[in-house]
Amino acid sequence: MAPLTTPSPPWALLAEVTHACPLQCPYCSNPLDLVRRSAELGTGDWRRVMREAGELGVVQAHISGGEPLLRGDLEDIIAAAEDAEIYTQLVTSGLGLPPARLDRLVAAGLRSVQLSVQDAAAPNSDLIAGRGGSFAAKEEAATVVTAAGLPLGLNVVLHRHNIDHIDEIIRLGVAWGAERIELANVQFYGWAMRNRTALLPGRDRLARAQKVVDDRRAELADAVEIIWVVPDYYEGIPKPCMGGWGSRSLTVGPDGTALPCPAAYAIEGLDPPNVKERSLAWIWERSSAFAAYRGTSWMPEPCRSCPERERDFGGCRCQAFALTGDAGRTDPACRLSPDHHLVEAAVSADEEIPALVYRRPGRRRS
Repeated sequence: MAPLTTPSPPWALLAEVTHACPLQCPYCSNPLDLVRRSAELGTGDWRRVMREAGELGVVQAHISGGEPLLRGDLEDIIAAAEDAEIYTQLVTSGLGLPPARLDRLVAAGLRSVQLSVQDAAAPNSDLIAGRGGSFAAKEEAATVVTAAGLPLGLNVVLHRHNIDHIDEIIRLGVAWGAERIELANVQFYGWAMRNRTALLPGRDRLARAQKVVDDRRAELADAVEIIWVVPDYYEGIPKPCMGGWGSRSLTVGPDGTALPCPAAYAIEGLDPPNVKERSLAWIWERSSAFAAYRGTSWMPEPCRSCPERERDFGGCRCQAFALTGDAGRTDPACRLSPDHHLVEAAVSADEEIPALVYRRPGRRRS
């Protein structure tokens, strides 16, 4: 059912140009069933998506994956965004970014780079990434990016296996010339849910990490922006759902599936549209998938009468589905949710920590 009123235009696009990736991160949030390379949108499709995104009002595109550098036509995709007057940021593992490739991307219109980092030193970073030599490639990529004069951001997913090194991670970002360091406490979607017990850090580790972040923010306030993504399993406060479901941004997956949230692949019954069949304007303004959880009218109690409903939007729809099987329920991360016991049980479980299970190529959908 289409929304009664036309929503405000989105300002951001997450363009997941491929699910292929050289790493095997055990916290990967991409869907369990990955899109095959043969099913990916072609260059012409992505050019049209960027043109329609610009016409719709998008001003910034995050070019992501998987690893977007595996696309041989990445320069063409970025050039299409530039033609549409969209600022582009490359979200990358850093593997496969020699100076010549970056020069071509910059010439096409690339404006900034966000580099994923698994830890502050090679042994554990390579272990978490599931690939030897990946840390050295990331360090080289950081050098290439800063030498080209592009803004560099670091993205670090925090979990049990690296959170005790948070001070070293921040200092690494400073040494590499990062202008922004995003410390994203792990969110349990996709493959990360498979490893949840092995990834949950525990309250004591989180408290120590928060203290380090506070101290480094005070120390580096004028030099580096440090973002701390809330560990909602422990705080009892749900994170806002993408600034509101279908409110600010949209995701286009490798095969053209359009979603209000990059983790929404898993929500059963959502029936997401595809850019091969509909325009971005139609998808944003008229599709039932984007209208499903917009605003507050869909909310059950206790969200419906909660004074925070316009701030947290009932929490994360994808997390609600992952934990309860119903995307319309209050996010169990919220301490007021009738399902909060599911989160409490996970964080208080006294059980042996299992080994990490790495994401390896295999499960893909055509």
